Amino acid sequence: MRSSELRGPEISRAEKRSARQGQAYKIQTFPIVASFLNDIAERKSSNGTVAGMLFLKHALGPARRCLYRTQRLLVRTPLFYPQVCADKGCVRWQSGEGGRDWNPRWQHMVAGLAAGTGMVLAFGLYHRQEEQAASEEQLADSAGRGGEAVFPETAAPVGAYPIFTREEVTKHRTLQDGVWVTFGDSVYDITDFVGLHPGGSKIMLAAGGALEPFWAMYAVHNQQHVLELLGEYKVGELSSEDKKKGSGAISDPYASDPPRHPALKINSLKPFNAEPPSEILSENFLTPNAFFFKRNHLPVPEVDPERYRLEISGEGLPKAVSLTLEDLKTKFPKHTVTATLQCAGNRRSEMNKIKQVKGLDWGIAAISNAQWGGVRLREVLEHAGYRHGGAAQHVQFEGLDKDVSGTPYGASIPLRKALSDDGDVLLAYEMNGEELPRDHGFPLRAVVPGTVGARNVKWLGKIIVSAEESKSHWQQNDYKGFSPSVDWDTVDFKSAPAIQELPIQSAITEPRDGALLERSGEQVTVRGYAWSGGGREVVRVDVSLDGGKTWQVATLRSGEDAPPLGQAWAWKLWELSAPFPPEGEQLDIVCKAVDNSYNMQPDSVAPIWNLRGVLSNAWHRVRVSVKKD
Repeated sequence: MRSSELRGPEISRAEKRSARQGQAYKIQTFPIVASFLNDIAERKSSNGTVAGMLFLKHALGPARRCLYRTQRLLVRTPLFYPQVCADKGCVRWQSGEGGRDWNPRWQHMVAGLAAGTGMVLAFGLYHRQEEQAASEEQLADSAGRGGEAVFPETAAPVGAYPIFTREEVTKHRTLQDGVWVTFGDSVYDITDFVGLHPGGSKIMLAAGGALEPFWAMYAVHNQQHVLELLGEYKVGELSSEDKKKGSGAISDPYASDPPRHPALKINSLKPFNAEPPSEILSENFLTPNAFFFKRNHLPVPEVDPERYRLEISGEGLPKAVSLTLEDLKTKFPKHTVTATLQCAGNRRSEMNKIKQVKGLDWGIAAISNAQWGGVRLREVLEHAGYRHGGAAQHVQFEGLDKDVSGTPYGASIPLRKALSDDGDVLLAYEMNGEELPRDHGFPLRAVVPGTVGARNVKWLGKIIVSAEESKSHWQQNDYKGFSPSVDWDTVDFKSAPAIQELPIQSAITEPRDGALLERSGEQVTVRGYAWSGGGREVVRVDVSLDGGKTWQVATLRSGEDAPPLGQAWAWKLWELSAPFPPEGEQLDIVCKAVDNSYNMQPDSVAPIWNLRGVLSNAWHRVRVSVKKD
């Protein structure tokens, strides 16, 4: 029997979507809603208001939104603007133009219809949420099943959902036709969620198909709250034939990732993102490769160095050029640059304490320092025949790391930086005197000193000289800063520039927050790092042991000679040894840095909070206990 015969007559898209909005409970709600509408008709609207408020209080998610939007309709729609007629003691209901009177009986009918519609949807959703809450314990965390997908449970009665084939699902790939996806044996209409997706329009890559390949790539989705959210958008079940076929075996795209040091603190396993223990950072001016923080957006590609090619094209170039790794090592002089790289989300965890943000919960160690060896980008572009002038303003980078659709990681930097004699932009094939590790971009990566880590593209495959910035998601819809007042309902990524140079930064690596110190040592030693973007040199670090009431200047340590002005690409490590305060069982240790442009860190996190948790550079604070003698 065909699926269409199982589900009966064809139904509209709106009717299909209504399944997730409480359609399965419509019959249950009719008696109660009918009573509510009767109250409205008899001008007992206060009863309806009380009922609505009770539903609003207990409803969650979509149910609450249904009621809230109904309330806004009644209050804000011009049809329902009330005006008191002082001379007649009556209420006149006017249109937005202000010149048309409405019959009070008509007013009650329209108000009842609007409120009743919201109540139908809200009451059904409320019951559905109640049953979902009762079954929450049946949802197993995916981590407890070795990373396997856990399918969201639904509270709808058996047979309440329509049956669809995969072929029918594939017809829903646009916002106009509706965006449908499958997960397990269920069908979901996520049209209303597309604009809310934290990953932006990338969710459209799964439109009309299965979520499993994408969630294998972005394993962060396999969390209980994500599965519960997906369950709210369910509209149907797959046909029995398609259930038998399944969505095909999903291979793990991260299976070939390289091994990592066990001491790293993992913030995300797939893709792999981790930072070293903070105290390791201040042990060495050059961070050992194994402890250099790992920031991957996609699986680590396997690249054969013998077959590797770097493609260079774009405006101002007479023709496209292809270079092998051997070409880069033999046709150009080798240069070394010591440069610190920092993730835009370093210290995001401190913003999370103010208000939850979206992104990996980085501590203070998403920053590291290395000596990079390679060729200058400027010299490679000149070799390719680039001539100054023209419309070119940017240099775009594309990596060899790709998502399931074949879209590579990408970013761009200003052409001015790329061509500058003192910009020191490298195409690096060495890191701390060794072959570039796979996690850090083997066989070739861009190193853009003084610039946010996101522009230092790894596994570099293409360089494009262009009049425009990269169109990559990570250039256009991520790694940008916003006011604390901007939320995910109001954010406009096009209104803000992409982060390039980073602000002044410092942090305390020793002692750790919550540590217990022995007073018998008579002195406390505090260590940390300090760095500023754009080649600005750190000239001072101030440290306080009493929460910022009094300050002392730390000693700066650098592993190389003083850099030329504007080329201070590497961090400075610092240290302060000072007597314990005579009294108190706790120390509130604070640090703040100053660069040679006298840029200083803000004193608190709240004024710089932003919805993505980037650019977190407030005074760093740790609180430690002091053990009595």
